[in-house]
Amino acid sequence: MEYDIVKILNILPHRYPFIMIDRIIELVPGKKVIALKNVSINEPCFQGHFPENPIMPGVLMLEAMGQAGGILAHKTLNLEKDDLLYFIGIDKVRFRKPVFPGDQLIIELEILRQRGKVVKMKGSVKVDGKIAAEGEFMTALGGKKHDTSNSNN
Repeated sequence: MEYDIVKILNILPHRYPFIMIDRIIELVPGKKVIALKNVSINEPCFQGHFPENPIMPGVLMLEAMGQAGGILAHKTLNLEKDDLLYFIGIDKVRFRKPVFPGDQLIIELEILRQRGKVVKMKGSVKVDGKIAAEGEFMTALGGKKHDTSNSNN
């Protein structure tokens, strides 16, 4: 199952400049997800990290894995559109190589286990077939999205 950015935005609450995946290449609920991110020099993080030698921050690679894993967990748990998932744990993280503008990230996660509304996954970010980052993630159902359209603030 493939998802374009429109389908991704219908599941994830993230928006520009914090959406970290461009496409889902493969999704097998209950098993795995493979996502893609094209890294562009126009991304806001490169204005300060580091202007003379732009390198994608490692935490943004983790966020990309988290977002792809969020879609996998969302479909695995068969959640509704307004259900929110949250990170509840990140373990065994390693950064193996830097990521630069122009790189294409292939983000892969597989489910290690699921208990109720908690899903544990193992994931990696690869560039040209080489691991740039890897780790284990736990996510859990955290409630419903807030409707801010009637806010008086």
